Amino acid sequence: MSYSVGDALPPFVIPAASPDAMKHWAVFLADPNPIHLDVDVVKAKGLGDKRINQGPMNVAFMMNMLMAAFPGCRIESMDSRFLDNVYEGDHLTASGTVTAVDGNRVSCEFTLNVADRGTVNSGTATLII
Repeated sequence: MSYSVGDALPPFVIPAASPDAMKHWAVFLADPNPIHLDVDVVKAKGLGDKRINQGPMNVAFMMNMLMAAFPGCRIESMDSRFLDNVYEGDHLTASGTVTAVDGNRVSCEFTLNVADRGTVNSGTATLII
């Protein structure tokens, strides 16, 4: 397949950030932070009234979008920036754009957006296709 600068990548949609997934990720990330597991802690810290998704899971959503857009690729490098929290129940869309093509390397910019709230993560990646 051929890619060009400016090509939009197919969006990767997460219908709702799952509190059950947060429980599983807390285990394999060895992340006992209660903001991912206990609404009362989130409220006590003044961070809202819903559990907060783990950052690595948000990055994984963006990686899944890249891997789906470029089947069989390898992510050579990736940087991302956390701009806001993702809360349980948030409807998410990861999307991106091709910014450079150099032989079998494709560079992209991407975002993770929450419906009705905007961009919560953004970044860049170079993939080997």
